[in-house]
Amino acid sequence: MDEKTMVNDVLSNVKASLTTYQTVISEAENMNLRQTIQQMRNNDESFQYELFKVAQTKGYYQPAQPATVTEVQSVKKQLQ
Repeated sequence: MDEKTMVNDVLSNVKASLTTYQTVISEAENMNLRQTIQQMRNNDESFQYELFKVAQTKGYYQPAQPATVTEVQSVKKQLQ
């Protein structure tokens, strides 16, 4: 397996974990558990961002083009 595939695989897995953390946090009644999962989520978010920057620098990941002002306004209108 090449480096690009491994990096993209890890990024995908971390994103999935972040989604799971959010579900657990929103359903946790125990404050200690909730805080522990929030810290885990925060750590994984930082890790994911650092790995994303590496992937972007190496050309493994190309983000979408920024939305135009018109596109942003259109979405705002639809959501109001």
